[in-house]
Amino acid sequence: MHNAAKLAATLALVMAVPAAAQDTAAPGTTEAPADAAPAAEADLGMVVATVNGTDITLGHMLMVRAGLPEQYQQLPDTVLWDGILDQLVQQEVLSQSDLAEETRRVTLALENERRALVASEAVAAMGDDLVTEEAVQEFYDTQFAADAQGEEYNAAHILVETEEEAQEIATELEGGADFAELARTRSTGPSGPNGGALGWFGAGQMVAPFEEAVMALEAGEVSGPVETQFGWHVIKLNETRQKSAPPLEEVREQIEAQLRQQGIEARIGEMVEAAEIERPDTSEIDPSVLSNLGLLEN
Repeated sequence: MHNAAKLAATLALVMAVPAAAQDTAAPGTTEAPADAAPAAEADLGMVVATVNGTDITLGHMLMVRAGLPEQYQQLPDTVLWDGILDQLVQQEVLSQSDLAEETRRVTLALENERRALVASEAVAAMGDDLVTEEAVQEFYDTQFAADAQGEEYNAAHILVETEEEAQEIATELEGGADFAELARTRSTGPSGPNGGALGWFGAGQMVAPFEEAVMALEAGEVSGPVETQFGWHVIKLNETRQKSAPPLEEVREQIEAQLRQQGIEARIGEMVEAAEIERPDTSEIDPSVLSNLGLLEN
C-alpha cells in the first residue's frame, strides 16, 4: 500500500472526526496557547511528544500533513493536530514494541524510499532553471506559429435516405433552388432546421467520404450525392480558411511542461554519463527471480 494511503487509513482510525468537526474544532482538540509562536516562526525540530525517549517533532507532523489525501486536507488545523500527533505516537509505540521487527523487507523498502525521495527533491531543484521565456517563445515559434496548422472548412449539407433523393436535390440546386431552404424542408439530419449549416471543422472531424468530398470542392460549389453510414448527402462548401495557431498563453503551460521534461531528461543523462557506474555481469541470473517475492520473507 502506498505510504499516503497507509497514513490516510491510520489517520481515519485515530482521528474519528465527526462531520461537524469540519466546521468547528472537536471537543478536546488542542488549542494554540495565547503565547504560542507564530506559525511562520515555528521550529521544525520542536519536540511535540516523546515516546520512551524517542522524540516526535513538529517536522514529523508537517510531513504527515503534507501527505494527507484531499478529504483530510480540508479539515481545520486545530482538528488535524490531535489526529496526526496521536497517529505518530501510536506508530512510534508500535515500532518500539516486541511485535515490530525491522526485517530485510523493511530495510530494503526504507532504502528505496529514501533514494526516491532524495531523487525527487533533486529533480524538483533542477527544474527551476530549465524553462526560460526565451525558450518558451522559441518553442512556440517553431512548433506552433511556424508550422502549417492546416485548413478549416465551413460547409452545409442536406441528408436524405436514398441516392435517388440526393440526386433529385442536386438537380434542383443546379436549377437555382435555395440550398438552405431545401435543407430545412428535405434534410433528415439534425442540422436541417438550421439550413444544413455545419459550421467550421478541420481534417479528421468528419467521416472519410464526407471529408473527401468537401476537400474536392471549391468555395461556393455543391457536390453530387455522397454516401456515408448516415445516408446520402448533398454538400455545399461555403468557404475555407487557414487554421491559425493558438495564442501563446493558451499553450504556455503545455510548452513549459514539455521543456521542463526535456531539460530534466537531458540533465539526468549528463549526470548518469558523468557518474562512475559499474554493472557486474548478471547474465546468469534468471529474470523470473523478480516474481519470487517470497525471497523478501527470508
